[in-house]
Amino acid sequence: MPEKNTYPVQLVQPDGCRVLDKIYGPLVADVDADRLRALFTDMTVARRIDTEATALQRQGQLGLWPPLLGQEAAQIGSAHALHADDYAFCSYREAGVAYCRGVRPEDMTRLWRGNAHYCWDADEVRMTNPNIVVGAQGLHATGYAYAAHLEGSEIATIAYFGDGATSQGDIAEALGFAASWSAPVVFFCQNNHWAISAPVRVQSATPIAARALGYGIPSIQVDGNDVLAVLAATRQALIRARAGGGPSFIEAITYRMGPHTTADDPTRYRTAAELELWQRRDPIDRIRRLLEREGLWDSDFQQAVVVRADEVAARLRSATLGMADPEPSRLFDHVYATPHPLIEEERRAYAAHLEGVQS
Repeated sequence: MPEKNTYPVQLVQPDGCRVLDKIYGPLVADVDADRLRALFTDMTVARRIDTEATALQRQGQLGLWPPLLGQEAAQIGSAHALHADDYAFCSYREAGVAYCRGVRPEDMTRLWRGNAHYCWDADEVRMTNPNIVVGAQGLHATGYAYAAHLEGSEIATIAYFGDGATSQGDIAEALGFAASWSAPVVFFCQNNHWAISAPVRVQSATPIAARALGYGIPSIQVDGNDVLAVLAATRQALIRARAGGGPSFIEAITYRMGPHTTADDPTRYRTAAELELWQRRDPIDRIRRLLEREGLWDSDFQQAVVVRADEVAARLRSATLGMADPEPSRLFDHVYATPHPLIEEERRAYAAHLEGVQS
């Protein structure tokens, strides 16, 4: 990975034309017709998951949902670069990554419905659950990566976060430790231009990727709406990490076309013209145009993708609506790894309170 690239890496233009790049092109030379179609399918399914979950929240079936609309290429491209034994540490918006890591649609909304402290079994899919504490996952990923390095494991970890999280001290600390101890972690920043209502120009006076250079970490800017460019850049960084080369930083420049969460109204702080500009750079439209240019698009494939996306959405909706309410006492489960007398005392007190209310 070069110490710094002077422009965002791009392998596919918005009109679907390929870009010749002698450094990053070879990293995706194995992406044949089937793999290109698989990328398109996963991006479409990710958007369908997002659409269905947003609708469920609007219908009062979820307490909250963080949309990923517009960020499908950044998530699917990077997820496809991971090996099965790599470990992903997410923020709260990476439903697309979760899908690629094998998370079942039935498990994606437990936390957001308020039925559990988590959505899925993190160790089963080697990806952490949604993390609401902004930036904390950078430290978790760095610590896990360093421990794996000490044990001689040839894996990499990847930490997902947004441009707003780069203003958090946790990310700064993670970068410092990872650089000093050569932790095999990839810092993957989805620069979607908005930290809730604060634009990225307020978050950083320089390109975010340049911050990593101050820690001695090689960094790269990539077109985050170009799934092949993201795949290539992430593969390069992961190869470096597994080989003992230490951390890398990727800034995927994309755009959040939806609200920050379903509790947000983005029309209050951004213009319709800005949104329209980025809609013309839609990552799914881009890869569809590439498929069309290369003769890989037909009605049978299109219908198969629609059927697959609808199937996943139906599973997510059915599971969400059918979730049983948890027992109130489960509130105290998993607070500590081992039994704790204070927690047990609070559990008994709460049980007595509920008994009194019910009687």
